[in-house]
Amino acid sequence: MYKNDKIIRRYSEPFKLKILDELTTGKHTKSELCKLYSIAPTTVNEWIKKYNRKDLMNTRVKVETKDEISRIKALQKEIEQLKKLLLKKDLDALVLDSYLEVAAEDLGYKSVDELKKKLSIKP
Repeated sequence: MYKNDKIIRRYSEPFKLKILDELTTGKHTKSELCKLYSIAPTTVNEWIKKYNRKDLMNTRVKVETKDEISRIKALQKEIEQLKKLLLKKDLDALVLDSYLEVAAEDLGYKSVDELKKKLSIKP
């Protein structure tokens, strides 16, 4: 046997279904089945995808305390308030620029910048 020779394993359909059935019943975990039958976890994941058994894929469960949940809600509320303030600030700046344009035109200035200099308004 050569160094680069690999053992290629082929699994029958009934064997694959048996593994998925054992996973479904909860008899063994995925890692236990992989050790028991010497199967790579990625192989089992491929079978799960092949047979459209997404219910057997690992799922993440996020566990939070009430304090964490309330803190997250408070932060989300603060973010919304900050977004509103930022929007208001942008609108105020837009309105100010519009007023300055009209004022510069009415007062006979060549540009808004000239009026801002006269009034000592920073750009």
